[in-house]
Amino acid sequence: MKKYHIDELDHQIIDILIENARTPFTDIAKKYSVSAGTIHIRVNKMLDEGIIKGATLKLDYEKLGYSFIAYVGLHLITSSRTPSVIAELNKIPEITVAHLTTGKFGIFCKVRAKNTKHAKDIIFKIDNIPDVQRTETSISLEESINDKNRLMHSIFKDL
Repeated sequence: MKKYHIDELDHQIIDILIENARTPFTDIAKKYSVSAGTIHIRVNKMLDEGIIKGATLKLDYEKLGYSFIAYVGLHLITSSRTPSVIAELNKIPEITVAHLTTGKFGIFCKVRAKNTKHAKDIIFKIDNIPDVQRTETSISLEESINDKNRLMHSIFKDL
C-alpha cells in the first residue's frame, strides 16, 4: 500500500479540522496565507487518499443526560456466531462502540447510559443476545484522555 506524503500545510489543515471540522476553508486559508481553493484541493486529495474519512460532530453527552459510561466485555459461546452478535448489538443505540478483540473477550463495547439503572437494562439486553455466554462490566469514573491531536502530531513527526 502506497504511503501518502503529508507536508506541513496538510498537517496544519488536519490540526485545525480535528479541533473543529466545520472550520471554513477561507479561515484556514487566511491563517496560512494561501487561497481557499488550495485548502479545498488539499482536503479533497486527503479525502480521496483516505487520510481524512469524513467529519464528525462532538456531542456533550452529559448535557444530553447520558453521563454514565460503561465498558462491557462479552464472552461468546462460539466465535463463529460473532457476526450475528454484532448485528444484535447494533440494534442497541446506547452501544456507541464495539470492537472484535483477542484475549479475554470476543467483543468489547462502550455503552452510554443515563444512570446505573439504565446501564443495567442495557447490559441485560446484551446478556439476552443468543450466543453471549456472559458479560463483564467496568464503569468509567472519568474520561482522562481523549486527544486525537497527540497521536496526529506523533505520526507527523515520523513522516
